[in-house]
Amino acid sequence: MATATALVARLDNREAEYRVQPHNIEAEQALLGAILVNNDAFYRISDFLVPEHFHEPVHQRIFDLMASLIRAGKIATPITLKTFIGEIDLGGITASQYLARLAAEATTVINAQDYGRTIYDLAIRRQLIGVGEDLVNVAYDAPVEMAPREQIEEAERRLYELAEKGRYEGGFQKFDGALRTAIDMAANAYQRAGGLSGISSGLRDLDQRMGGLQHSDLIILAGRPAMGKTSLATNIAFNIAKAWRGERQEDGSIKSVDGGIVGFFSLEMSSDQLATRIVAEQSGISSYKIRQGRITEADFGRLTDVAAQIEKLPLYIDQTGGISIAQLMARARRLKRQKGLDILFIDYLQLLSGSAKKGENRVQELTEITTSLKALAKELVVPIVALSQLSRQVESRDDKRPQLSDLRESGSIEQDADVVMFVYREEYYLKNKEPRAGTPEHATWLNEMELAHGLAELIIGKQRHGPTGTVNLQFDAEVTRFSDRADESRLPDHL
Repeated sequence: MATATALVARLDNREAEYRVQPHNIEAEQALLGAILVNNDAFYRISDFLVPEHFHEPVHQRIFDLMASLIRAGKIATPITLKTFIGEIDLGGITASQYLARLAAEATTVINAQDYGRTIYDLAIRRQLIGVGEDLVNVAYDAPVEMAPREQIEEAERRLYELAEKGRYEGGFQKFDGALRTAIDMAANAYQRAGGLSGISSGLRDLDQRMGGLQHSDLIILAGRPAMGKTSLATNIAFNIAKAWRGERQEDGSIKSVDGGIVGFFSLEMSSDQLATRIVAEQSGISSYKIRQGRITEADFGRLTDVAAQIEKLPLYIDQTGGISIAQLMARARRLKRQKGLDILFIDYLQLLSGSAKKGENRVQELTEITTSLKALAKELVVPIVALSQLSRQVESRDDKRPQLSDLRESGSIEQDADVVMFVYREEYYLKNKEPRAGTPEHATWLNEMELAHGLAELIIGKQRHGPTGTVNLQFDAEVTRFSDRADESRLPDHL
C-alpha cells in the first residue's frame, strides 16, 4: 500500500520534476515590445542577437520580420507587421492582438540591451545542453570505428564555437556585413603604422608586396632542404610576437593592436632546439657554438639578455610530433580560447597525418589536411603559415628556382592556399659546383659566388589578393637569420 501511494505521488509530481530548457518568455516579450515602441532599440542588440536565440517560435518570427523591415528603412509597428505575419494561433487571440499587447505592455527601451543579453545567454545555455546531450548519447552508442579522441575533438570544436563571442551557426549572411568588415580592414590599414591591412612580418619588402599576412589566409612556405624555411618562419614568428601590443576591451578581453600572439607547431624540431635557434638568430651567436659551449663570457651575457626578452613574448610552441590534423585543430582552438591567437605556424605540412580512412592514399590524405587548414584559418580568423617540402625534380633542372608544380604529393596545396611562397638561395647550389682552382671557370665561379653571397630569394608563386614576384632578402648563414636587404636608393653615392 505504501509503495502504491508513493508511486501515485511520484506520478502526480512528474510534471513539477520535468525540467524544461532555460528560457525567459517575459524577457522576449519585453524586448519585442520595446522595439515596437521605438525601433532604435533594435540597433542596441542587432550586432549579437539573431532570431534563433529566441526560445518561442512565434517570437523568432516576429523578430525576424521586424529586423527585415527596420533594415529596409521602414517602420516596424503592430500595424506594419500585421500585413506580413499572417494568421497564428496564440491561444484565443490573433497575431495583431498579440502585437498590440506587446507594444502596450512595453515599459522602456533603456533596458533593451539587458533583455537582449538575457535572451542571448539563455540561448547559449540551451546550446550547451545540446552539446552535453550529444556527448552523452554518442558516448553510450558510439560506432566501433569512432575513437574516444574523435568525440573529444568534436565536442571541443562545438564548445569553441559557443565560446567565441559573436559567432553563430553557419549559413548565408547579408553582404552588408562583409562590406563593413572590408571597410574596417581598410580603415585599420590606414591607421596602422606602415599602412598594412594584415599582420606585419617584420620584413619590409615582403610586407609591401603582400600588405602583411592577411587574416583567414592559408600561406604555404615551401622550399628544398637547407633553403632556410624553418629559419624564415621563426624569424617572422619572433618579429610578430616582439611587436605585439594589446588593448583591453570593455568586455575584459584583450584585442591585438599591433603584432600578434603566435602559435608554433614544431613537428620536426623539439621546443628547446627551436628556442636555441631563435636565441641564436636574435643574439647573433651561431647555434652550433651555443650547443658546443664555445662562447665567451660576453656572449653568455648577451644570450641571457636575449632570453630574458624572448621569454616575455606571446609565443607558444607545441613540439608534439606525428599529430593528426584533427588534433592540431583542437589544440589551436584551445590556444585561442585560453591565451589568444593571431597567427599560426606549422613546421611542416608533410609531418601531419589525416584521419587515415581505410583505402586512402597519401594524396587524398594531404588534400584533407590542406582543406582542413584553410577551414581552420577561416574559423579562427587568423593567417596560417604552413611549411612544405618540395619534390626532388627541382634538383634535375638547370634553373633550380622552385615552381608551383614542384609542390610535393598533391595539387591541393596549390588549390587551397591563398599564398604560395618559395625560399631559394643560389649560394647553396653554387657552393657544390666549385671548379678546380686556377681555371677560368673558377674565376667566373668566384664572381657568381660574390653576387650570390648572403642573397635569398622569396618567390611569391601565387597570391589571391595581389601580384606575384620575387622579394630579395639578406640571409646570414652563421646565425640563420633573414632580414631586409639594404635599400639601394638610400645608399650614399659611390665615389
